[in-house]
Amino acid sequence: MKRSMILLASIFVIFLSTSLVSAECNLDASLINQDPYPAIPGDYVKLVFQLEGIEDASCGVVKFELLENYPITFDPGISHTTIVRGGTYQRDYNSYLSIPYRIRIDSDALDGETPIEVRYSSGQENPLFKNLETFYLEIEDAKADFEIHVDKYSYMTKELTIEILNIAKSDVEALTLEIPNQEGVNIIGTNRVIVGDLDSNEYTIADFKADLNSNEITINVFYSDSTGARRSVVKNVNFDSTLFESTADSNGSSTIYIIIIIVIIALVIWWFYRRRKKKQHKHHRAH
Repeated sequence: MKRSMILLASIFVIFLSTSLVSAECNLDASLINQDPYPAIPGDYVKLVFQLEGIEDASCGVVKFELLENYPITFDPGISHTTIVRGGTYQRDYNSYLSIPYRIRIDSDALDGETPIEVRYSSGQENPLFKNLETFYLEIEDAKADFEIHVDKYSYMTKELTIEILNIAKSDVEALTLEIPNQEGVNIIGTNRVIVGDLDSNEYTIADFKADLNSNEITINVFYSDSTGARRSVVKNVNFDSTLFESTADSNGSSTIYIIIIIVIIALVIWWFYRRRKKKQHKHHRAH
């Protein structure tokens, strides 16, 4: 009986001690930094989480993990989990642990706040995760897109006008159009035009001089997005020569008009010359 009482007392003490240890280990996670803010679909983003309460050695082994769910992915070989022992301090003796991650955002991620999840726990070796928390990642699709077409072209002057429309939700800065070397497109003069800033749903034009013998023009578009990042996109623009045949006809017509004018001027000069000769002949006969 005495041994049973001692055994029960020992179990009670152990249970009470465990409860006190568990109560003392109070972990709290927070997301303290996102760079860039907002994140861009298809690009990397750096996240820093802060885990408080690890200064307590009674926490034992502490595990923290960022779950790899949409819209985030890790590069191959990169660990999702951080493991430390209770009683760990930062170099500046702060009672928290900073946990950085570098992750990629899905290229099809939507604008706005997107939930991401972390889980963490404490205890003996290899503790099971007990705490699950949701944080929000701010995402903005800063990449722009454009509609481009040939607005005007003259076979006579070789003047080419390109119209470009910003169909993205965001404005762009330092917009530049470049026509690279390509078959059937012979650029006369500069092949790059800086057109400046362009707001969402607005359009502008860029003027080139070119000899076109192709039904498609490749154009490189350079711009700075809303985060200041310099980006580029390649556009293949259809060129329907039949829409501009009148400029080719006007070239021939202009030549014909010039010839006709020259002939008329020559006839007028010849007429005045003949008239003058006749007057001189009559005057000579009169004397």
